[in-house]
Amino acid sequence: MKFGSSKSKAKHTILFVCIQNAGRSQMAEGFFRKYAPKDYEPLSAGTRPTSEINPIAIEAMKEVGIDISKQRPKDITEDMMRNSTKILNMGCMDKDWCPTVFVHNIIDWGIEDPKGKSIEKVREIRDEIEQRVKELTASLPEEY
Repeated sequence: MKFGSSKSKAKHTILFVCIQNAGRSQMAEGFFRKYAPKDYEPLSAGTRPTSEINPIAIEAMKEVGIDISKQRPKDITEDMMRNSTKILNMGCMDKDWCPTVFVHNIIDWGIEDPKGKSIEKVREIRDEIEQRVKELTASLPEEY
């Protein structure tokens, strides 16, 4: 008898997606790692990931004691989508590459893209992401 590997996995994955996986979704992953219940783990990915995380996003997160500099942008995969408990879209500007084109049953937060924004604006975006992640983690059941 063969069982799926998802049963042996102790954690539930929350997937944060955006186009480049360089700012919003990386910040959400960092905050989720800080606030998540014990049985959950974050993952972030993008439909067209860049080669590096937005340096201003890294700086803004360091200001609140979270280091996302070691995280890397990743391509979203079918396995990520299939194995995630929840999928959150950070917001789309480019409708041709928007994750909602590829993913169904997605929660869309509609958060502004920090790309090309000042540190002051990125701080506002960071704070909105933190608030949403706190609300999300408070709503998650400890066990399934």
